[in-house]
Amino acid sequence: MKKKITLFIFLSLLGILHSQNKYPTDYFIRPLEIPLVLSGTFGELRSNHFHAGLDIKTQQVTGLNVLAAADGYVSRIKISQWGYGKALYITHPNGYTTVYGHLKKFSPKIEAYVKKQQYLKKSFEIQLYPTSSELKLKKGNLIAFSGNSGSSGGPHLHFEIRDVKANILNPMLFGIQIADHKKPTIQSAFTYTKNDTSQVNQSNKNIELILKRQKNGDILANTVYAYGDIGIGINAYDRLDGANNHNGLYYLDMTLNGKKIFEMTFDKFSFSESRFINSYIDYERYARLNQRVQKCFVDHPINKLSMYDKMINKGYFNIKDSLDYKVTISTKDFKGNTTKLIIPIKGRKDTILISKKIKETPYYFKTNQANSVGNDSVKAYFPKNIFYENFYFNFSSENGIVKLHNRTVPVHSYYKLSFDVSNYDKDKLKYMYIAKKNKSKKWYYVSTKRKGNSLYTSSKELGEFTLLSDIEKPIVSPYFKKEQWLTKSRYLKVKIYDKKSGIKSYRGEIDGQWILMEYDPKKNILTYNFSDKKFTGTTHTLKVIVKDLVNNSTTFTRTFNKKFN
Repeated sequence: MKKKITLFIFLSLLGILHSQNKYPTDYFIRPLEIPLVLSGTFGELRSNHFHAGLDIKTQQVTGLNVLAAADGYVSRIKISQWGYGKALYITHPNGYTTVYGHLKKFSPKIEAYVKKQQYLKKSFEIQLYPTSSELKLKKGNLIAFSGNSGSSGGPHLHFEIRDVKANILNPMLFGIQIADHKKPTIQSAFTYTKNDTSQVNQSNKNIELILKRQKNGDILANTVYAYGDIGIGINAYDRLDGANNHNGLYYLDMTLNGKKIFEMTFDKFSFSESRFINSYIDYERYARLNQRVQKCFVDHPINKLSMYDKMINKGYFNIKDSLDYKVTISTKDFKGNTTKLIIPIKGRKDTILISKKIKETPYYFKTNQANSVGNDSVKAYFPKNIFYENFYFNFSSENGIVKLHNRTVPVHSYYKLSFDVSNYDKDKLKYMYIAKKNKSKKWYYVSTKRKGNSLYTSSKELGEFTLLSDIEKPIVSPYFKKEQWLTKSRYLKVKIYDKKSGIKSYRGEIDGQWILMEYDPKKNILTYNFSDKKFTGTTHTLKVIVKDLVNNSTTFTRTFNKKFN
């Protein structure tokens, strides 16, 4: 018997070793010269997506050297106002691609290559695909400088590794070392009943468990009295050395009386499946309380997350009357630091005192078919399979405000919302747009198109919508006075702002020639680097044309003095 147990342990360890070693662990070097401290881990739970890489802290500054993680060539360069901001993609001989995001600027050779194309296309935002011979690199070459561009919330480097199929992989699998001696933290846990006959503590609703921390760091829940099919969800996070950020877990499993019924590893996924995070978490609780509870079960049939490793009965377990059970949930980080949650359960079929209340409406949406609501002034069309489950849908249209259910129900892909505008004056109509109310109860512009007598938009969120008008032109404010001498200045800066619909486009010129003005939408600043071009004479005219999203336009001109050497 002992020989069998020893063989089983050996084979298990061999399997773990094989799974970790299928990726080269000595091929890539770290992309920064400083010790790596993370603000974000791979697979971390984010809004509508799993985090696709490592967010590496840059000591609260920009401008640190970013290095090529291995030999290769620059295969893609993308510059955008949001998202990854300034981003670089390097393809390597072994088939993998590394991605470097939120950069400040590129190394001199790459920067020159990019600027040449920006001036040719007369656009700050650009996407380029150099050939394999244009921008070759060696491991450790300087490729860029760290920054805070795009949707970054602070200075850091976003680093990814992708395979030949564009799947995103956990960089830690490749030997990228991150110091971590801290165990994950389990903040709270919840029970979920699968159907009307399931109960926990005489309730058919979701129940938060009472937890107690043990001396060894594990968590023990108060005894639960239950019957029927039950699921468990946890609110948990991990911390790494040198940072207080709440990071994501690497591994999660659940056993019932020692038998594993659920297992998940955050090591690989594709962008196409990332939005299934809204099925993986308790989305209603997230929408109401901003808490992401990770469900150790799958309750939506269209959830196709590939990070699930093992599942018995979709992660639900059946509790029978008069029997005792022990549920154990193990949470791990990449280094193997572990925190366990133990839930004692006693089977007891009892009277259900608290039941789920379902508010019925005239609209019952089935996920496997197309659904629609509307009246003479507004219509919404929802293709099939964009909701995770069947439910009663709330719809109203009063005083110009359309309510499409509420934001506690996730939408997996786009639906169409259209307004009839045939009764509006044509002159007013060209300034109108569709707006949505955000969590702060403020209206904001959503992409609006017109076809015939309709204004329409596509959205992935439910909530309140209305029609608004924007007749105000964008505001342009320079950071220099009229005819000011700027000879010693390296940069020319202008602030642009639109109060309602937002900025759509801009164009900058000096003495009638197009100039590259970099736009930082977080600060509403346009910046021109004087080293880009030389102009003759000493008196020059800056011209900036800014349009908002309904095409109100402002043209601003101002003279300044500067000698270009």
